[in-house]
Amino acid sequence: MEKKVRVRFAPSPTGGLHLGGVRTVLYNYLFAKKQGGDFILRIEDTDQTRFVEGAEDYIFDCLDWCGLTPDESLRNPGPYGPYRQSERRDLYLKYALQLVENGFAYYAFDTPEDIEKMRHEHRLNEHSPAQYDHRTRQLMKNSLTLSAEATQKLLAQKKPFVISIKTSEKETVVLNDAIRGEMTFQTETLDDKVLLKADGMPTYHLAVVVDDYLMKITHAFRGEEWLPSAPVHVLLWKYLGWEKDMPQWAHLPLILKPDGHGKLSKRDGERLGFPVFPLNWTDPKTGETAKGYREFGFLPDAFINLLAMLGWSSVEERELYNLEELIDKFSLDRVHVNGAKFDFEKAKWFNQQYLQSKSTEELLLLATPFVAEHCPDFDVELLNKVIPVIKERCVLLSDFWEQGAYFFQTPVAFDTDAIAAKWKPETAAYFNDFKTQLSTLVAWQSTTIEQHFLSSLEQHGLKKGEVMLPFRIMLVGGKFGPGVFQIAELLGQKEVLKRMDLVLGKL
Repeated sequence: MEKKVRVRFAPSPTGGLHLGGVRTVLYNYLFAKKQGGDFILRIEDTDQTRFVEGAEDYIFDCLDWCGLTPDESLRNPGPYGPYRQSERRDLYLKYALQLVENGFAYYAFDTPEDIEKMRHEHRLNEHSPAQYDHRTRQLMKNSLTLSAEATQKLLAQKKPFVISIKTSEKETVVLNDAIRGEMTFQTETLDDKVLLKADGMPTYHLAVVVDDYLMKITHAFRGEEWLPSAPVHVLLWKYLGWEKDMPQWAHLPLILKPDGHGKLSKRDGERLGFPVFPLNWTDPKTGETAKGYREFGFLPDAFINLLAMLGWSSVEERELYNLEELIDKFSLDRVHVNGAKFDFEKAKWFNQQYLQSKSTEELLLLATPFVAEHCPDFDVELLNKVIPVIKERCVLLSDFWEQGAYFFQTPVAFDTDAIAAKWKPETAAYFNDFKTQLSTLVAWQSTTIEQHFLSSLEQHGLKKGEVMLPFRIMLVGGKFGPGVFQIAELLGQKEVLKRMDLVLGKL
């Protein structure tokens, strides 16, 4: 009988959740759901010095917005808890001591100063400090160089210590990666990673193996930046006697900067003007807020779709997939080995496709917060009428304000410079006449407004092209917007006459 598929995402609550992390969640989620398995969220907070207040809640909020709710987590516990590593610390000591007893790990009593001195004195060259490894550990203060009695005495005296893995000098570690195939590593290049810190907390290396084993994780997906640590983890599975239960590894490709050089970072987003976090993230230490995709005006289903395509491709010649379709189509053999360049313009294209497919009723709910942010007392019924008029011009939800602000507020400035050069007495006479007609108009509709607009052109010796732009600028303030007569109808008679007066008074 095959094991039930169980995958996990194990973030550290040290700051905002990068979109690369969300993609890792997504691939885990898609794989688990396609296989009828479970997706587990485990908080890896073993490094308490880097803990950031609010980061844990932020992770859950991001996944909720994306619709990637874990089957098991500290908010929805299952039979394999606790789901926060700091609440599992007693488990790790047991396995660290087992490794020491079996000769696969050792106690190290070196001070930070001892280690720094060793790194300096035995460095390979000017730019390569020495590692604490099979070459140098015999020079240090640990249970491999001390007698058993001396070691026990130090332990009895409660001298600070760490427990480190004892890597062998010449061993080949083989890792079978679902994306990259068989990979080999030589232990002579590895350092003796600390497994248990002096404060009794495990490092990631021990905790991830113990937790994956106890939580019965069958597949471990993570970014390729973890590849250098992979051989240590394979060795731990072997040294703990759990090799047959080791999960199937899959190291995902990086999401790269737009130019393809290096991993996409928060600074790249700040520099180039796009978000790298799903939701707004405020750093509690600095108070600085990094804008998120939600607040930028992205739809969650579009965000999920664009992330799926950053490193995976379908056999079909299409790019638009909802979550259910992604679950059905996803397979690891279609995940790329090479990194994917991030293209914000393509990201906006995804959002535009989803936005255009939404009904007016759906968009009214989605666009309301973006309009309310600028105009809290806006007319909801007016927005309902405006949406189908400007929808085609919108790429982001925030565009419903950018493209339609003039419907809700009189422009603070009018681009009269765009029309002043061609303005003449006949133009002024025409608009004063047209304004008089509009003031007595009973049926305020775009068709009747247009009829009156056109009716007196010949009488004033003007052509349509000479007055269309001035009328648009009178209504919206600039050279943009949908059909000018549609705009006039939606603004209403009183507001149109008011704006015409404002501009005519400046010309």
